[in-house]
Amino acid sequence: MSTESNPAPESPLDSQARTHTPLSAARLLSWSVRRELWENRSIIIAPLAVAAVIVFGFLVSTLHLPKNMRATLALEPAKQHAAIQMPYDAAAFLIILTAFIVGLFYCLDALYGERRDRSVLFWKSLPVSDRTTVLSKATIPLVVLPLVIFPIIVGTQLIMLLLSTAVLLANGVSTEALWAHVPLFRMSLALSYGLAAIALWHAPIYGWLLLVSGWARRVPFLWAVLPPLAVTVFEKIAFGTSHFASLLGYRLIGWFTQAFIEEAQAHAVMDPLAHLTPGRFLGSAGLWVGLGAAAIFLALAARLRRYREPI
Repeated sequence: MSTESNPAPESPLDSQARTHTPLSAARLLSWSVRRELWENRSIIIAPLAVAAVIVFGFLVSTLHLPKNMRATLALEPAKQHAAIQMPYDAAAFLIILTAFIVGLFYCLDALYGERRDRSVLFWKSLPVSDRTTVLSKATIPLVVLPLVIFPIIVGTQLIMLLLSTAVLLANGVSTEALWAHVPLFRMSLALSYGLAAIALWHAPIYGWLLLVSGWARRVPFLWAVLPPLAVTVFEKIAFGTSHFASLLGYRLIGWFTQAFIEEAQAHAVMDPLAHLTPGRFLGSAGLWVGLGAAAIFLALAARLRRYREPI
């Protein structure tokens, strides 16, 4: 007598595996970036909070705006342009600085935090590679933050411009010079170029922080800062030079000297688009060496995430 064996019932997961096609790498990266935004609301909240403080401070300063504008109109055109545009440049600088600080602390905690709370065990169980995860985290400071702060800066400058216009008109002061020296559309084009230049130039900084975040077992901030500081101090004591410190400074602010004309020339050129030097920036060795270093740091960070255990 022969017995007929019954096949085991198919589980829902097996059925989905047969009927569902795997997600593409681009879609996995997109969802990973969304996850980072859901878990790190400060990426949006911090620049918005700084913008709100700037607008409030500017609103208070408009009490003296009519008197200051009358004094400014008596200056020569170059000084007049610099004085009128200064608050708008300062607002953009403060929001960009805020985004840079947010990006630094985000990268320091990006891989370290998920090992500390052991959530890395759950995320590794999903069909998302370590490379995709690290790339999604690098996308935040390199792509998402510039895209977030661009409309915030433009909106802040627009509010400042409208407030200035209303106050000047209410006090019988002409707004012609204000609108002539604050070409918001052309300033926005220059801003978009500047944000892209900053992101590309700072890529190795973010890559280094992600690498440290994936390696450190405690206080990743110290592990990120102490090695460069130790090299700087050692060079100064041993050789009496500061080449490494100069290199670090160049990596922080060198984007400005490469992507824009010199400060002395900028005061004489009123068109913001005339300040741009994309050819010099793209031809800079510092840019491409930095991008190469960033690629190495990110590759090492992805490899570390694969083998590093939770804390």
